[in-house]
Amino acid sequence: MDIPLICNDSALKHKAQTLRNKWGFLSTTADNFQLKLLPAYLALEQLDDPKQGLVFVDFISGSTAHRRKFGGGKGQAIAKAIGLKSGIALNVIDATAGLGRDAFVLASLGCYVTLVERSPVAAALLEDGLERAYLDHEIGSWVQERMQFHFSSSTEFLKNNQTDVVYLDPMFPHKKKSALVKKEMRVFQGVVGADLDADNLLDVALESAKYRVVVKRPDYAPFLNDKKPSMSIKTKKNRFDVYVKQGMPKQ
Repeated sequence: MDIPLICNDSALKHKAQTLRNKWGFLSTTADNFQLKLLPAYLALEQLDDPKQGLVFVDFISGSTAHRRKFGGGKGQAIAKAIGLKSGIALNVIDATAGLGRDAFVLASLGCYVTLVERSPVAAALLEDGLERAYLDHEIGSWVQERMQFHFSSSTEFLKNNQTDVVYLDPMFPHKKKSALVKKEMRVFQGVVGADLDADNLLDVALESAKYRVVVKRPDYAPFLNDKKPSMSIKTKKNRFDVYVKQGMPKQ
């Protein structure tokens, strides 16, 4: 999607033009969405519904930091789904990285996560968030070590890379006005759209993964590619469908 990138700060004009050229945000007119380069971050804005607020990636503070500190550690559902064990550092490809929140949780628990995203809008927001996180005195060192980003087609990347676990969270067409869908995710989906080719990604992921593939789905969504998982771990709003290929290594 070609949307404009707006910058009203003269000190950031050069950076704004660099981002426009890098990601292809060359449009000069905005319909429903635009990107805004602010001194603190790069943000996505929905113009026809400003109440939704700005969408940006923040690994340092807010709900992401709260989840890192108080989210339950290795006892939370995503950690169980991935198969985390004490003393074992897993390599994970998050092939549908989006805003990177689940990848950040996995990295905070010790995984080495490669984030793959094909949407230029999502990629620009994600890279901006990572660059700021890399510079943070509290989390910067391990984020640099454990979170690496690639702008790429998920299918092509998985075909050319092997890993311990592949994590998929394809964008699903959410129920309209569902109370379970956060406002910012409605804005994000409005730009990125649903991953209509997600079914085809499962077989590619299974070829790439050594131990398992984990697929995050809304609780009402069907299995990806109608393929029944080895097990499912359910939460209040979602479930993690786990496709096991072989057991995890022992410590």
